[in-house]
Amino acid sequence: MALVRTGSRRIVVDGTVYRWRLRRRLTYFQGLAWSPSTFAVEHADTPGAALVVITDQPHPSNWIGREAEPVLPSGVAAAVRLALREGWTPTTPGSAFHLDQSAGFTPSH
Repeated sequence: MALVRTGSRRIVVDGTVYRWRLRRRLTYFQGLAWSPSTFAVEHADTPGAALVVITDQPHPSNWIGREAEPVLPSGVAAAVRLALREGWTPTTPGSAFHLDQSAGFTPSH
């Protein structure tokens, strides 16, 4: 899975360069704040298996105006470190590695 370069941001985590991107187009469930926002990360030079992180926040562009904390580079770096500890190998081709950090997310009613 290759990350679209348009809109992706560069981040260096422990000396390794990655690119990350928040999902811009909301799903229907994200628009209604029924499901949390997600972002993807991949190795910048040798993209292999992408990291898909499910956050504990609604998407910032949700349609109902629910307040959301932005995804910050520090949070992306923390997710990358955790995923690496849990077995993500970013330069090896394969299926996306999913990291679910949605504990505490409360869907809107």
